Amino acid sequence: MLLTSMIGNTVLGSWVWVISLSVALSSFGSANGTFFSGGRVCYIASREGHMPDILSMAHVRCLTPSPALIFTSAMALIMIIPGNFSSIVNFFSFTAWLFYGTTIAGLLYLKIKKPELPRSYKVPIIIPIIVLITSVYLVLAPIIDQPQIEFLYVVLFILSGIIVYFPLVHYKRHPQFIQRVTLHLQLLLEVAPTAKNMN
Repeated sequence: MLLTSMIGNTVLGSWVWVISLSVALSSFGSANGTFFSGGRVCYIASREGHMPDILSMAHVRCLTPSPALIFTSAMALIMIIPGNFSSIVNFFSFTAWLFYGTTIAGLLYLKIKKPELPRSYKVPIIIPIIVLITSVYLVLAPIIDQPQIEFLYVVLFILSGIIVYFPLVHYKRHPQFIQRVTLHLQLLLEVAPTAKNMN
């Protein structure tokens, strides 16, 4: 770190503040992209029936998936309440790479077991293998380096989704009060179902 600072001072001189500004802008851009893509993931998951219907609706004037964006923001605020920054980064990275690895493993399984399925794009098999190895390393490295009980909590929290999935998504058992809550939230947020949901 000290060496980097010395090199920055030597090369840029009085313009060394540009590095700090660039890092801040890069962080802001990354957070902005994650915010909007995360909201879209909730929106699409809701359209597929994996989340409450209210999250699949769009604002009637702005045409944005505002309920999904509000939900994503609320979840992010809840997640940052109890921990410090390094814990949040560690647990987010652990969770993200766990899902990336699971997705890549599923793709490799389909490529080997069902090669006849149509593919929207093709890549050399070595690339997903490298990504899978990297994701396994990034999931196991923090557990081996600094084992914490919180990693178990994260895994249990992820697996608790099964409790919600089977009755609400697989068997489509929706309590009546959810429909009433959805209608009230539609009026409050000024949102309506999108074209796909109305079919």
